[in-house]
Amino acid sequence: MLVQAGFSVRNAGFGKLPPSDILKLVTSPQKIIFHVDMDAFFVSVEELLNPSLKGKAVVVGGQRGERGVVSAASYEARKFGVHSAMPLRTAAKHCPHAIFLNGHPELYGEYSQKTREVLHDFSPALEMASIDEAYLDMTGTERLHGPPLMSAHKLHQQVKERTGLNCSIGIGSSRLMAKICSDKAKPNGILYVLRGQEQSFLAPLDVGKIPGVGKVTKAQLNQIGIVYIGDLLRVDQRVLEDNFGKWGVALAGKARGEDAGAWFAGEVGDEWQAKSISHEHTFNEDTANQDKLESTLSHLAEKVGRRLREQDFFARTIQLKLRYSDFTTITRAQSLGQPTQMDSEIFTTSRKLFQDNWEARRAIRLLGIQASNFQEHPGQMDLLEGDKRQKWARALSASDRLRDKYGDSAVFLARTMGGTFRERVHENPPEKPTKKNQNRKK
Repeated sequence: MLVQAGFSVRNAGFGKLPPSDILKLVTSPQKIIFHVDMDAFFVSVEELLNPSLKGKAVVVGGQRGERGVVSAASYEARKFGVHSAMPLRTAAKHCPHAIFLNGHPELYGEYSQKTREVLHDFSPALEMASIDEAYLDMTGTERLHGPPLMSAHKLHQQVKERTGLNCSIGIGSSRLMAKICSDKAKPNGILYVLRGQEQSFLAPLDVGKIPGVGKVTKAQLNQIGIVYIGDLLRVDQRVLEDNFGKWGVALAGKARGEDAGAWFAGEVGDEWQAKSISHEHTFNEDTANQDKLESTLSHLAEKVGRRLREQDFFARTIQLKLRYSDFTTITRAQSLGQPTQMDSEIFTTSRKLFQDNWEARRAIRLLGIQASNFQEHPGQMDLLEGDKRQKWARALSASDRLRDKYGDSAVFLARTMGGTFRERVHENPPEKPTKKNQNRKK
């Protein structure tokens, strides 16, 4: 292990190759992908606000007695089994001495943007995978930043100097390799697996380390004798295809260190559009109060509308999600005659769906709104309707600017009073998140 500047820089494969081969691998213009993952991102930002939190067990996401889940946990809390998406009440049982924080989502967004600016200085081929992780295609940047380990070292330093935060960097010939490497490099390290060494590096790792292999898929793989990633290459591919279809074929490719489609289709930085935009809220206490429920729907409609405007999308389909106390869940959707990105129209549609489907006086645990079936223009409308929409668009645009500057609570419609709630965000979501089209013309 090589130690530089106070953090560990690890490379896999050097000891197995002669110097001449190492030189060819490091200097040849082959694909070089970085995965940059911020270490305990939310907790680290909280530590910048309050340095006394450093070295302590910290849980971000809400208070210990609240309904809800952990957004992030410090490494000290993780030692007691606390992890992201764990119920807050369970986290309190695992780590009773932990400090529980509601968190500052808007501030996390600011630091995510600061990090993005640093990353963009190293490569224009940038893909933000979530609020605290990103992929960079560093192929061909050697003359500017040096070979991979050197450029990773520079990037690591720049992130620390410009944000005050630590990150871990994985380097590989694919996004899959880079992501697995950054996970192995945590915390505050760099891991580089040389091209040609991917298969031997991956073989002894648990098959669940492959991005996209969740608990269910892992259990199914274990049932047919696949426990380690290397096992995927020891079974007939027809077995994988029979059991998992195209995903089984992709898994074999991933065992060789390839992106192989699925989670990692396309190139780093490619633009692709969201298929849906949604927001939902779980109440701290189940409620049958109609005023509160409709106020919450209004707030959800504002959030969905704002994200539609940010991406310059117009949605033709609005869907309501409703979950009762016993976890019975229903979804109902309605297609609009005219696609929209207006809060009021989203709310009107979702409220109608709610009123038509809610069993009155039955307590509700969760409400959600989803917008889908996008198009990039509102379609044709008469002059009177068009003028009315333009006025609403100007008002909502002004509201969005105020929220950007002063936070989501700076302005909201009167009917939202009583329905606001603390936004919950999560580090490293289990499913690949929606990308925002960064280059869309406004």
